[in-house]
Amino acid sequence: MGASKPIGVIQGAATPVVQDLIRQFVERLEPDVRVAGVIEDPAVADDGPCSAGDLRSLSDGRRFPVMQDLGPAAISCRLDAAGVVSACDAVLRGIDVGCDLVILSKFGKIEAERSGLAPAFASAMEAGLPILTSVSPRFGEALDRFAAPLYVLLPPDLAAIETWWRSVRAQVGTPAGLQGAPRALRSQARH
Repeated sequence: MGASKPIGVIQGAATPVVQDLIRQFVERLEPDVRVAGVIEDPAVADDGPCSAGDLRSLSDGRRFPVMQDLGPAAISCRLDAAGVVSACDAVLRGIDVGCDLVILSKFGKIEAERSGLAPAFASAMEAGLPILTSVSPRFGEALDRFAAPLYVLLPPDLAAIETWWRSVRAQVGTPAGLQGAPRALRSQARH
């Protein structure tokens, strides 16, 4: 079973459900677990093309707006990659300071293009840190090119996420081969 793979990827539910599961998981972690990462904050979530809430830092609560205002009649994607890149910088700083777990809201369109949170993924992989994230099925192939065979798909179920974490946590001190981070991203991970 792949439960002990160092990257847990939640798939199979809508973004708000997945982000809430991640939030619940973080709240239930032992107090000594140091977490670096960001999740989508539903308080400002919006409908529309490419809608998403702000990203919120799990270490200090800062919010990173990731949507741009294109006007009320906009039909284009409103995702503002610059906001995601700022959030990524904060995660990279958290990885540099030291953490036990990296949580990244999702591997999505801009990560598939090797931007957004991709450098944080690569940095965490290079450091041998466990990563919890999510992915939409439409970006599954891109995730596979980026992180296979280091990840396991998890159902949108808190017990499954906690089982994955216990398995990975038991392996602390024996990194599970994360040094396979895509080389093209290693240089981007520290900009």
